[in-house]
Parts: sequence; C-alpha cells; structure tokens
Amino acid sequence: MSARLSIIDLGTNTFHLLIVEKEENRFSTIFHDSKPARIGLGGINKKIITAEATDRALNVLQYFQEKLDHFDIKPENTFAFGTSAIRNAENQAEFCDAVSAKTGIRITVIDGNKEAEYIYNGVRFGTNIGDAPALIMDIGGGSVEFIIGNHAQIFWKQSFEIGGQRLMEKFMRNDPLSVADKKNIYNYFEEHLIPLANAVHQYAPEKLIGSSGTFDTLVDIDFQYRTKKAPPSGQTDFDLTVQEFYRAYSLILSGNHDERMQIPGMIELRVDMIVVAVCLVDYVLKTYGIQQIQVSSYALKEGVLAQLLAA
Repeated sequence: MSARLSIIDLGTNTFHLLIVEKEENRFSTIFHDSKPARIGLGGINKKIITAEATDRALNVLQYFQEKLDHFDIKPENTFAFGTSAIRNAENQAEFCDAVSAKTGIRITVIDGNKEAEYIYNGVRFGTNIGDAPALIMDIGGGSVEFIIGNHAQIFWKQSFEIGGQRLMEKFMRNDPLSVADKKNIYNYFEEHLIPLANAVHQYAPEKLIGSSGTFDTLVDIDFQYRTKKAPPSGQTDFDLTVQEFYRAYSLILSGNHDERMQIPGMIELRVDMIVVAVCLVDYVLKTYGIQQIQVSSYALKEGVLAQLLAA
C-alpha cells in the first residue's frame, strides 16, 4: 500500500519541503525544494519573528502549499516542524496561527533535544556512521545540534542556541570578518560549548560528521574544485578532507560577500552565514583534534521520514 507524505522543515534561514511516495518501509522522492525564508533576520536575538519575516515565511509556505495540492498530499500526511527561531519566539503562537490561517499548514514546534534526535536519525539513514563514536554537527541559522553516537545509538546530544544568524548579528560587523571579531567568536564558542567539551572528553569521537546546510556547500565547493562538476545527485554520504576544508575556509574568510560569491560551488543562500559557520567547524576540529570529516546530505527531514517509514 503506497502513500504520499510531505515533510516541511521550517529552519531559521531556510524552509525545506520533501514529498515522498512511501511503499512499506521504502520511499521514492517525488519533489524536493529549499527556499530562503530568513525568519530569524532582524529578530532572532530579540526573540521575535518580525512582520517582514512572517511575510517571507507566508510567501514560501503558500508556494509549498501549491506543491502539496499539486501532488495531492492530504493534510494529515503533512508534517511541518518549527525549530530554533520559532521555538524561541515570544510571538510563536501568532506566527503559527498566521501560517495555519493562510496556508492550512499546521506547525509542530520541537525542542532542541527532539531536533538533535531527528538529525541523528537522518544522518544514520543517509551515511555510514560506523562502530566508533562520531561527533555529528548540524549548523542551523538559530541553533547548532551536536550529537555523539555510532550507527547503533546516541551516547550524548545537545542543542545550543548559537546558530549562524545569531552569530552574524552578534559578531559580523565587518566583511571580511575582522581579526577582533573572529577572536570574539572563538571566545564565545569556548564559553558556550563547555558541555560539548565534557562529552568529547568522555566519548572521544574519531570523526566529525556534518549534516546539510553549510556542509552541503563545502561539498559543492570541493567537487567544483576537483572535478569542475556538481556532486552526484543521488549520493548522500561524502568524505571531505581536512585539507580541502581549510582551502575553502581560507577563501571564505579572506573575501567579502562579492568575492565569496565567486567561489565555484557557493550559493547566495549561504554566502554570508558560511563565514561564521566555518569558524565553528574550525574551532571544533582544532579544539578536539579531529582529523576526519564526513558529510551527510540527510538531516532533520530525512530523520522524520526514517521514523515515519519505521512506523
């Protein structure tokens, strides 16, 4: 018996729509799109979703709803999840009500713990984590999820409200990033990631697995550099050498917005946030002495899908 399901991930920076055909415990993708909504812009550190951000969100979600209608997805088979910007907004209820009234899409707001669990399930679905503990990292616009686990289980997980949009609004006063602001960001990581330091000390992960977002763009930059082509569309598990990460890192940190846009593989959606995101990746690699990077193009929405397939 087949059924069509849709999963919507309402991220702080980007909204994602995934529509699949489910047959028993298998699925095939019918439609997939990501659109910038930037609902954190201008309000994330004040704990509000601004009127302009709500308008952008409604535009994207009206487009998503047209796709849901086109592919005949029933409301009960649509699963929409709100993450950091929505869960921390004092006007969360008004935002969700506006979305429901305008589009019929009902949002389930999840906490950081649940978000980390879905991300782990998505990464496990799309990559070979292996037997040894790995540090999984998902850099969103509002929050960053860290999970330490292997292919069988999660050992530790925590969500930190230190996402790219928050960091940009706090620290990115110059473009390129100034030496002083960069130092401030690294001090901020040191201060806010103490629970992560303790967990890494306890479980000694051997590799970093980055999921979606910034990491997808780093893979695109790597492929453009090495092969002059985009990554294979069906592949969900990638290796990224530490050397290639640092090649991209120095290009990203040395240029301004326009210069970063010239990097083959860069996209408009990530061109600014990637600056603070690669600082965080660099901090994690150096602080914890990690020498191996793997990338999963699967994240939260595929984790939800994995759970729906298992149900």
